[in-house]
Amino acid sequence: MNENLFASFVTPTMTGIPVVLFIVALPALLFPSPNRLINNRLVSVQQWTTGLILMQIMSTHGPKGQTWSLMLISLIIFIGTTNLLGLLPHSFTPTTQLSMNLGMAIPLWAGTVAVGLRHKTKASLAHLLPQGTPTPLIPMLVIIETVSLLIQPMALAVRLTANITAGHMLMYLTGSATLTLMSINSMAALTSFTTLVLLTILEFAVALIQAYVFTLLVSLYLHDNT
Repeated sequence: MNENLFASFVTPTMTGIPVVLFIVALPALLFPSPNRLINNRLVSVQQWTTGLILMQIMSTHGPKGQTWSLMLISLIIFIGTTNLLGLLPHSFTPTTQLSMNLGMAIPLWAGTVAVGLRHKTKASLAHLLPQGTPTPLIPMLVIIETVSLLIQPMALAVRLTANITAGHMLMYLTGSATLTLMSINSMAALTSFTTLVLLTILEFAVALIQAYVFTLLVSLYLHDNT
C-alpha cells in the first residue's frame, strides 16, 4: 500500500506518457452497441436501466429539453462507470480531478444558459431580479444573483470531486489502520476490517448517487432555461 496519502490521486503515466485518456475512454468499452436481433441478458439489463433512468430524468422536460436526452444519459453512464471503476484496486478515478469535473460542468452549464438566452431571453434575465424587489436593493440583488449563477458549474464540480475524494481517503485510511492493527490486536483489526467493508459498500452507493446528482442538477438547470 502506498505510504503517500494522495498518491492514488496522481494522474498515472506509462513510460512518462499520461494514460488518463485511455482511462476516460475505458467506460465506453463496457457498453457496446447491440448488433444482434435478440440481445443477451446483460445488454437487455443495460437497456432497461438506461431507459428507466432516462425516463426519470426527462419526465419534466418539454420538447426542447428532451433534445438533450442523449447528452444526459451519456453523462450519467460515464460518471457512474468511471466512479465504479475507480473503486477497483490499483486503479485511478478521473472524477477525483477538479480540472476534469470543471471540464464537464462548465460546457454543460454554459449550454443550458445559452439555450435559455436564445429561447427565453426575458425569463432568463428576469431570474437575476426577483419580483417585488425594492428599488434601492436592485443593483445589489442583480450582483448577488449573477454571482450565484456563475458559481453553479463550480458547485457542480466541487461537489463531485469532494465526495469521491473523501470516500477514497476514508477507505485508504481505514485499510492502512487494518494492516497496522493486524500485528497488534486481532479484535481491533477485525473491527477495522468490518468498517472497511461497510465503507466500500457505501462508496459503491455514493459512486452511483453522485453520478445521478450531477446529471440531475444539469437537468434542472436545463429545465429552468427551456
